[in-house]
Amino acid sequence: MRTALPVLLAICAALSNALATVLQRKAALTVPRSAGFRAGLMLDLLRRPVWLAGMLAVIGAAVCQAAALATGPLTIVQPLFVLELPLTLVAASVLLHRRLPGRGWLAVATVVAGLAVALAAASPTGNRTQVPPDRWIPALAVCSGAVVVLALAALRRPEGRARAACLGAATAIGYAVTAALMKSSTHILDEQGLVGFLSAWQTYAFAATGVCALFLLENAMQAGPLVASQPALTLGDAAVSLVLGITLYEEAVRSGWWLLPQLCGVALIVAGVLTLSRTPLARTLVAQEQQGVVPAGRPEPPPASADQT
Repeated sequence: MRTALPVLLAICAALSNALATVLQRKAALTVPRSAGFRAGLMLDLLRRPVWLAGMLAVIGAAVCQAAALATGPLTIVQPLFVLELPLTLVAASVLLHRRLPGRGWLAVATVVAGLAVALAAASPTGNRTQVPPDRWIPALAVCSGAVVVLALAALRRPEGRARAACLGAATAIGYAVTAALMKSSTHILDEQGLVGFLSAWQTYAFAATGVCALFLLENAMQAGPLVASQPALTLGDAAVSLVLGITLYEEAVRSGWWLLPQLCGVALIVAGVLTLSRTPLARTLVAQEQQGVVPAGRPEPPPASADQT
């Protein structure tokens, strides 16, 4: 039961994030594009009801994620966000009235099976509530440096898969750090109450990191295809969170021969993610992005069917 509750909450958070991604993606494609980062992007998005609906889903996901992190290890909760990519494509198939083909559903099942095998073999343990400053400082410095490097690398590339992947990876690091800080602040809230929560630096750090990650995500959505940014985001978030859980919170995973089924599970996850990125639904999303934003007053072209992709 101790594991079931954080797992259920994490899955709910992943589902809410998937819905938010699709809604925000639709909104991001209706605002002016730019070659670099544009501060006015957020103001443009605030005028889109679809984006606001996506933000409500983000808030719901944040609540579920905070509750999951308060009740379970980082190394269990964050890897479950790998489910966000298959859930995103399933949500896109419903909201965009597109069909996810049979091999797409097989890929979804492959990701789920791989995640189950990897987590069962790893059997993460430990749920430390606080982290000393001498661990936070190097971890935050390394993660911040990696985000800066990836953001600069993205700016040096034109719009497309490479730029979207760089920004997606930078967003993944931001989300992983946000989760690590959120876990600390939720335990402070539980142990010290609201006053302790509002006076803790972790509270403001996770809020600032989350805003920066959201800004990177919105730019990643405009930089290139969803299938380029989303795999980097979901897989990167799980990988970085695993490292942070072990190094910061002293959580442990099985080693020895257990590494073999863990690697098999990871291989299934990667294979499923790569297959999902090549489904007709994913290609349709790419085609829409290459066409650009439809000017105001002009009717949108009819969506391509799965057979036309």
